Amino acid sequence: MKILANDGLAQSGIDALQAAGFEVILTTVAQAQLENYINKENIDVILVRSATTVRQELIDACPSIKIIGRGGVGMDNIDVEYARDKGVHVINTPAASSHSVAELVFAHLSGMARFLHDANRNMPLEGESNFKGLKKAYAKGTELKGKTLGVLGFGRIGQATAAVALRLGMKVVAFDPFIDTTSISLDFFDGQSIDVTIDTISKEDVLKQADFLTLHVPAQNEYVIGGKEIEIMKDGAFIANAARGGVVDEVALVAALESGKIAGAALDVFETEPTPAVQLLMNSKLSLSPHIGAATGEAQDRIGTELASQIIDLLK
Repeated sequence: MKILANDGLAQSGIDALQAAGFEVILTTVAQAQLENYINKENIDVILVRSATTVRQELIDACPSIKIIGRGGVGMDNIDVEYARDKGVHVINTPAASSHSVAELVFAHLSGMARFLHDANRNMPLEGESNFKGLKKAYAKGTELKGKTLGVLGFGRIGQATAAVALRLGMKVVAFDPFIDTTSISLDFFDGQSIDVTIDTISKEDVLKQADFLTLHVPAQNEYVIGGKEIEIMKDGAFIANAARGGVVDEVALVAALESGKIAGAALDVFETEPTPAVQLLMNSKLSLSPHIGAATGEAQDRIGTELASQIIDLLK
């Protein structure tokens, strides 16, 4: 059987699939050429990340496809229900990248709390000529310990992010329409662990309490954070979005940054990805990264292993 990993696959996944007798093809086929390639090569499984889409037309045109796999959590680039209605298995790896995303969120939050995102821009330009001026400009940082992290979306990634916050000594408040309470296990290097129970509260209460707000929600038809929600938040709060572009109203966010209502924001995803708005790229109160939440070697190894395991279970 043939597997097309159109957006790449970690060596861990390749090795496991080849050991099970599958042929793994790592060719990156252009979206417009996928139908012809899949049918010509009689592909049984297509694996994608966020670059390749698998829509109804492709599913209908490629009857050899038995499994569509998404290396990651969100599957908004796949017509999931349609594929399943046609008898095609759709799989993903919801747990594999959780901790990597959580660490990226805190890389952004920690950096913003101490102005590192802006200092890293200006030190190369002014570090030699204006060291004292920069020191004064960045001398009013804040600690994360003792602050409140608000989490919107309390699934695997939201809970992993909460676990990092708890280890830092933060209070965690969370909202999720499908979760009332959950227990988070804090595992330490020496084998010890502590379980912390968190009861979710209303979205409005999370917004009111959060010093730092992080979003871990799927793609939505409406903004999760817009002007109305920002007004509810504390003055001087911070926002991080490493979920999906389009869940934060970027125009309202920039306005809140300019007014000082929001002290800083971190974006790993964008409404107009892969061409973020210039007003975002040039804003000194924004900490930015190019959609790299799951882009660690460890996460990709876990993704490869999980995808391989599911494929083998389904087809062997």
